[in-house]
Amino acid sequence: IACVLSGLPESIIAAACARSGQRVLHVDARNYYGGNWASFSFSGLLSWIKENQQKTDISDVCEDWRKLVLENEEVLSLSKKDKTIQHVEDFCFGDQDSAEDVEEAGALPKLPVFGASGAEGVARESEEECPPTESTLPEAESREPEKATGAEPASAMEGNDTEITSENESPHSTDLGKSALELGETEAAPSEISAQEPKKIAYSQIVREGRRFNIDLVSKLLYSRGLLIDLLIKSNVSRYAEFKNATRILAFREGKVEQVPCSRADVFNSKQLTMVEKRMLMKFLTFCLDYEQHPDEYQDYENSTFAQFLRTRKLTPSLQHFILHSIAMVSETDCSTLEGLQATKKFLQCLGRYGNTPFLFPLYGQGEIPQCFCRMCAVFGGVYCLRHPVQCLVVDKESGRCKAIVDHFGQRISANYFIVEDSYLSESICTNVCYRQISRAVLITDQSVLNTDSEQQVSILTVPPVDLGKPAVCVIELCSSTMTCMKDTYLVHLTCPSTKTAREDLEPVVQKLFNLNTEKETENEELEKPRVLWAVYFNMRDSSGVDKNSYDGLPSNVYVCSGPDSALGNDCAVKQAETIFQEMFPTEEFCPPAPNPEDIIYDEDEIGPEESGFSNSPDTKPEPSTEESGSGDSSTVKKEDNEE
Repeated sequence: IACVLSGLPESIIAAACARSGQRVLHVDARNYYGGNWASFSFSGLLSWIKENQQKTDISDVCEDWRKLVLENEEVLSLSKKDKTIQHVEDFCFGDQDSAEDVEEAGALPKLPVFGASGAEGVARESEEECPPTESTLPEAESREPEKATGAEPASAMEGNDTEITSENESPHSTDLGKSALELGETEAAPSEISAQEPKKIAYSQIVREGRRFNIDLVSKLLYSRGLLIDLLIKSNVSRYAEFKNATRILAFREGKVEQVPCSRADVFNSKQLTMVEKRMLMKFLTFCLDYEQHPDEYQDYENSTFAQFLRTRKLTPSLQHFILHSIAMVSETDCSTLEGLQATKKFLQCLGRYGNTPFLFPLYGQGEIPQCFCRMCAVFGGVYCLRHPVQCLVVDKESGRCKAIVDHFGQRISANYFIVEDSYLSESICTNVCYRQISRAVLITDQSVLNTDSEQQVSILTVPPVDLGKPAVCVIELCSSTMTCMKDTYLVHLTCPSTKTAREDLEPVVQKLFNLNTEKETENEELEKPRVLWAVYFNMRDSSGVDKNSYDGLPSNVYVCSGPDSALGNDCAVKQAETIFQEMFPTEEFCPPAPNPEDIIYDEDEIGPEESGFSNSPDTKPEPSTEESGSGDSSTVKKEDNEE
């Protein structure tokens, strides 16, 4: 199997193939793993911005590579320029000149890395300043919750090789999560200075502390009962990553940000809802959990929008807003009643499994997830090559099947199956393809959009469309305990389907939520808003809806993976990976559980390391490089399946 590019779908396929005994070569033209799913340190992101603003072509190292193509073969050239990122604009809202001679603390020589971010060097300091209280995923086999106590937090310097077990758990235990903390205690301790004004953060300080940032190109969360969580558990890949609960769901209504009650406890403890509204909301949410059993209540509205259906349910305007934008998180104009009910049910089913919201966020950023599957592939014998562009696909004229690839250095590499990311395909292959675009913005701010006693909050907020015809904007705010930003700052991701450039789509929302004024004299209303310290806007191609038949002249054994989509979860990537794997190997199981290192027993006289698929020893894992994003210090939290 030859995989070109290391995005999430390609990484999952590579891991599944290696696990089933296939030989896998995984190459990437970039000098980092993850493609458009990657995470960067601050200096790494600045380099990425500069690279995409310049858009230089890759020059041929070997000019006589065409000699490797035989007479009965033809060539399908691949693109040498990445066109998936456009309209990149970055802004500094501080004194940029003061940072000219400032170097990143702990900066190391640039090396081929397992991931684009470099947080490992500061992991222990981050632990001391803002210890995360996140969840690690459960063991693979069991699906029933059990309670336990006595879990010791793992060291931050152990990185992603930390095993997900408590000290009371035997190596063969298949319990779900173990815990030393109750679910209600998963938030970090309140800060003593939260009531004071936010600290002044200079741009030079952001540059100096740049390695504390892990900035995702694509902003997503993991549904606690989503396909990706199930795959991480099933395959045992969850051992390579750790997660933090999203702590609150927010809503933007009448110019203010407020917290949305989601669970039964939240609803009845809420001070913003009247007792009548609480009963109305609980009655509707209970109906949504088993709406299929009551078709008479919604079948007359199947051709209506979900917003119109909500108006018939005797819900107050505030409840309609909460359900539409913060629970179902669907469009007010385009979402049908059935789609809205399905989205609401999915949200409710995910509540209570790992925390009080349906979502998890991986420590050190979304870019950790492709790395986890790359590690699994490498453990089972996969070979990885960075800075390794591919010139073309070599196709047999008679059979129409792809026989080999020719790389940047003039080497011909043969394989039976080829996995290619959409961005590598040339314009001649994509003449009939119509792409969508995603508008993205990343902000570094000095305080949260909704201050509370605890500074360590992971929040998701859906901002309704500013104007008619505009999409809703998904805002994810990350605190420093997610290991994605430095202390006293927040990392804010904004995402929506594109209608114009990213800045034109998202800046109106940024202006509503944040203070962009760099002058000292600002109005009182602006002073209450979080101040933006730095921002970047860009458009990213969304190829998730493209059918394989849309590509002209693509051989039958070449499979195309899409880049990130605009959805909040990762279901599209997982479905795509499983579909492609089953097409290649219909009789093989998709990502079966990998054995625990301590469970692997083999006779060294009969089976050598090369034959076993492991490099040196039974517990071999890919070693993190100096800039790899490792997992941080964590304590395991209890996982409970509460019936909401």
